[in-house]
Amino acid sequence: MGSRSKKKNEPEALRIDGELTIFRAAELQPLLFADPAPTRIDLSGVTEFDTAGLQLLMVAHQTAHAAQRSLQLLAPSAAVCEVLELLNVTDFFGDALMPRASGALTARP
Repeated sequence: MGSRSKKKNEPEALRIDGELTIFRAAELQPLLFADPAPTRIDLSGVTEFDTAGLQLLMVAHQTAHAAQRSLQLLAPSAAVCEVLELLNVTDFFGDALMPRASGALTARP
């Protein structure tokens, strides 16, 4: 599954590897909405991404915004970028989309 840890003065990060699709939505939802919720999500290892995965990220982004906390989406993979661009939702995430990731842990299939 996955885990998160926090280094001194470093925001928590969650790395997602493999699918971010309807087939993993139920598995990933508790990780994305844990208490405390991750402040960084590394998407560099995402190999497949669909609208269910997009919905999870959009709700996580909106939830963070409503709670007045930041959520960064780090290093979106080509699969993620393709869907974001195809559905024209890149602007929805704005500054939350970050170009590279570091120190993230992994949620593996």
